[in-house]
Amino acid sequence: MYRLIGVSNNTKLKKLLIFFALVGVGLILIVNLNKSEVKTKFNEKHYQTLLCDKLGGVMEFRLKDSTRVDCLTDEYAIEVDWAKKWAEGIGQSLYYAEMTNKKPAVALIVGKKDQRFLNRINKVASKAGITIMKIKK
Repeated sequence: MYRLIGVSNNTKLKKLLIFFALVGVGLILIVNLNKSEVKTKFNEKHYQTLLCDKLGGVMEFRLKDSTRVDCLTDEYAIEVDWAKKWAEGIGQSLYYAEMTNKKPAVALIVGKKDQRFLNRINKVASKAGITIMKIKK
């Protein structure tokens, strides 16, 4: 067996264990950082900002009754919401349109599994004159 001069086996073992522990922690941190980059989740406000900036609208336009239109453009009063909240979006967009004399629109934030919500809103929206916009997650 080899021995370092002036270092006991116990000290050498401790140093080796500390080294491997640090390497293990480093690998865990790298893996978790990569996962967080891939699975970044944004809130509704993020998508609302993207859409409203693109359309040149006013975000959070306040009505007389203190309700707020997510995005008001020259043409549309737009409610931005998650796809699963499609029905709420219809009601809000109709109300905002009435209060602002604009056309109603719903911008749904959609992912890969949200097609069923798009199907539902499309059935109602065409009859009610509501424009549907999609924002991809």
